[in-house]
Order: sequence, then C-alpha cells, then structure tokens
Amino acid sequence: MDTAWFLGILDAEGQLLADAAQEAGMTASVPSCPGWEVRDLLRHTGVVHRWAAAFVADGHTAPRPMGEHPELDGPGLVSWYRDSHRRLVDTLAGAAPGTQCFTFLPGGPSGALAFWARRQAHETTVHRFDAESARGGVPAPIAADFAVDGVDELLRGFHARRKSRIRTDRPRVLRLRTTDADAVWTVHLSQEPPVTTRDAVGVAECELAAPAQELYLALWNRLSVPALSGDPELATLWRETSAVV
Repeated sequence: MDTAWFLGILDAEGQLLADAAQEAGMTASVPSCPGWEVRDLLRHTGVVHRWAAAFVADGHTAPRPMGEHPELDGPGLVSWYRDSHRRLVDTLAGAAPGTQCFTFLPGGPSGALAFWARRQAHETTVHRFDAESARGGVPAPIAADFAVDGVDELLRGFHARRKSRIRTDRPRVLRLRTTDADAVWTVHLSQEPPVTTRDAVGVAECELAAPAQELYLALWNRLSVPALSGDPELATLWRETSAVV
C-alpha cells in the first residue's frame, strides 16, 4: 500500500463520484448524508480536494482553514468538481517524494504524500458512495484490502485523537472483524480517546462482523450496523457518537 496505489484509487473514485453526481442531478437528495443535496456533496468534496492539494503544493506545515464553497451549480459545478479532483491528483503525482507539509492523523503511512493520497482516497470513496446513493442503482464495489485500510485509518487515526467523542464512563471493549479478509480490531473504550489494537486479545462485550466493504461503510455510518453479537449498546454508542469532527 504505497502512494501510487492510493493515487490510483483516488483518481478512479473521483471520476466515479463526478459521473454519479452528474447522473443524479444537483437537487437529488443524498440518503447517506441527511439534509444534503448532490450540490452540497460536490461543493464540500471539491473544497476538501483543493484544501489538501494546497498543503502539498505550497509545502505548508501548519493547519489552515478550508476555502469557501463556490456559488456554482448545475454543469458548472460538476466541471468545477472535476477540476478540483484533477488538481489534487496531479499535485500529488507531481510532488517530490520528500515533500513536507501539514498532516493531521497519527500513525498511517510514512510521509506527507502518502498521508494525503491515503486520506483523500478514503474521503473520495466514501463520498462517491454518497453520490451513488443519490443516483440510485448498485454502487461500485470497494476492494477488501482498501476497505481494511480504511477501517484502520478510522480507528487508529481519527478515533485516536482527543477529538473523538466515543467515550464510556467505565472501561468497555468492542471488537470489529472482517469476514472476507484476515483483519480484526479490538477497541478499548473509556473516558479517554479509544485505544485500538490489531488483534483479538481478551474478551469483547460486543463484536461487529461483516465483509470489509460493509464494515468500512457501516463505521462511516453509511450502512446499518452489520452482524452483531453481545451488547448492542456499544453499537448504538458508535452510531451516535462516532461522527468525525
């Protein structure tokens, strides 16, 4: 799983997102993002792409806010999104391997380029699913190895930060398992940020198991919780408090 691998996925997923959005139309509701229309999805994802590309292009090493959403709509908005996506892919592909810039998640691949290629590949994949949910029909598949990586990024990246709201008043243990790949995570919950390990050590009070693609989308709250055993309270806790902020 290197930068080129993530870049290939990012490239393909962005094109799928734009195609699905164009087919759905700007006013179509996005079922997986309540309250959003397709126009909101394109504006958000395009701004994120431009924000990420600028860190790499400028070698900027400190946080900075995202830009304003464009006032564009209709075909002009789709074209703007396609340009935003292309700018991101081309910036990452053309950057020097040792580029230094701001990143914001612990762990993960080494180096800023790999970080941004990975992060934007997952950002775009999840929002591509959103666009396809607005269009209707069968969504494009997500490869198991990429989905496993995405679960890992979510658990050991996003929810290792102090911003994570998944907290319990006493120690609890949640286990997550893929049924089509050799991947299992044990999430230790407490009043502090979750601590996740790639193992099945100890007793878990609740286990969620599903094919990697379904587990990935469920943990990003795009699908319902997969097969569950044990205490359903922990699955409810995840659904209610896991939104990334």
